[in-house]
Amino acid sequence: MDTTKYIFVTGGVSSSLGKGIIAASLAKLLQARGFRVTIQKLDPYINVDPGTLNPYEHGECYVTDDGAETDLDLGHYERFLNVPTSQDNNVTTGRIYQSVIQKERKGEFLGKTVQVIPHITNEIKERVQMLGKSGNYDIVITEIGGTVGDIESLPYIESVRQLKWDLGKENTLVVHLTLIPYLSAAGELKTKPTQHSVKTLMESGIQADILVCRTEHELSEDLKRKLALFCNVETEAVIQSIDASTIYDVPNLMLEEGLDRVALKKLNLDAPGAPNLERWNEFLSRHKNPKDTVHIGLIGKYVELQDSYKSILESFIHAGAANELKVKVHSIHSEHITAENVAAKIENLDGILVAPGFGERGIEGKIEAVRLARENGIPFLGICLGMQMAVIEYARNVLNLAGANSTEMNPDTAHPVIDLMEAQKSITDMGGTMRLGAWKCELTPDSIAHGVYGDSLIEERHRHRYEYNDNYRQALEDAGLKATGLNPDTGLVEIVELPTHPWYVGVQYHPEYKSTVANPHPLFVAFVAAAYRYASAKKDVSMA
Repeated sequence: MDTTKYIFVTGGVSSSLGKGIIAASLAKLLQARGFRVTIQKLDPYINVDPGTLNPYEHGECYVTDDGAETDLDLGHYERFLNVPTSQDNNVTTGRIYQSVIQKERKGEFLGKTVQVIPHITNEIKERVQMLGKSGNYDIVITEIGGTVGDIESLPYIESVRQLKWDLGKENTLVVHLTLIPYLSAAGELKTKPTQHSVKTLMESGIQADILVCRTEHELSEDLKRKLALFCNVETEAVIQSIDASTIYDVPNLMLEEGLDRVALKKLNLDAPGAPNLERWNEFLSRHKNPKDTVHIGLIGKYVELQDSYKSILESFIHAGAANELKVKVHSIHSEHITAENVAAKIENLDGILVAPGFGERGIEGKIEAVRLARENGIPFLGICLGMQMAVIEYARNVLNLAGANSTEMNPDTAHPVIDLMEAQKSITDMGGTMRLGAWKCELTPDSIAHGVYGDSLIEERHRHRYEYNDNYRQALEDAGLKATGLNPDTGLVEIVELPTHPWYVGVQYHPEYKSTVANPHPLFVAFVAAAYRYASAKKDVSMA
């Protein structure tokens, strides 16, 4: 294609309607038709990135290969498309203003008064077109965070209006996602909120090209015609998005509604035939028709909000499908785990994953969960902080190093088995200063990790500040906790294993960030398989 096409996804009536899933589903359908597609997210908050946000505020922080700390929707984009995202795929208001102010300080505006229009909107337009101008994509889908009418989103909406004018209507498309609420007292669906949302969008100079209507009930043809009439769109461009049992159903539901077909027609693009969703539907079939169930405990301190561990939960779906198993995840708050109750909380589980996190809260509960898994041969996977808890637990209970800890939790510990890297000690800014992005890792032959990956050199994404303290490595290895993955450039320990245990692995990186529908992460696949072997062995013993 000579000209990159741009699709903008806006939202109205309510937040959390699933703009990210709709954007990812449309992208999947277009990709399955042979187009090169990427998705970006414009976030209206003033944080430069979500890296300093509490997970309770914004869910998990998703990290890309190039070290960008981004919105969790980028995880959906990668899981659906199996295409890596980058720094350019997530733009925040904070980053936009930061860039414009830096340019102003350098005198790049030649003495002009710096204003929202044109300076802020020009910066937004430049960021939107950056991916398209790379030459790597035929279609760029841009999801605009928040809802139409929010004061924070106005510069983005204005930028879309300008881009439609700059690029031409045949090269741009606006998909507006709204809610069609059902009033049980009246027994009917109501279109008025959607009408008002579209009107608000039009007041900003933008006419929606396609309406995607989130609903709990089927939309009748009469209701679609009414929406088309009052919202100034064709009837075929009123798309129903009904509640689905899994987000992975949404591409097929959008295919049935003709979302991709209408979008291509409006962008004047030809794509004969139907999208090739064979591999996608094979995954769906395995996901929906498991042969058995395995129970995994997710030990974390943000478990009240599922989005805090979104990539981990989705990785279990991918790994479950690969094993033809349903993975039932039991979220257990680490603050509620004690030495006295840990056995009762974990005794019926087939595997234990100790989750990532920051700070002192809940770590003693995580350490107790690690101990129980180690002593009872329960398959264990520790991720980032979870791996560090495994090192601390082993140092305390096997090496008998009383009070062994991380200097993150106790700066005065006598045995800092987890410590701050020397390069980190002088850093005062919190944002964007951790070890971030893809780093290499060399695997020890004959280790669990080497068998899992089938390779000697891997690359995985990181997001942490504290590291395994190499001063304790020899003592820990002599006691049985082996370091089986090392960064070849720094010598930093990336993976620990317990060879005497059926399946015990701790990793300093975040494998969940790289798991996709097309490529389930091998570490999760192997962990789920190990948990199922453990469950089967328990069942055999109980039946004997």
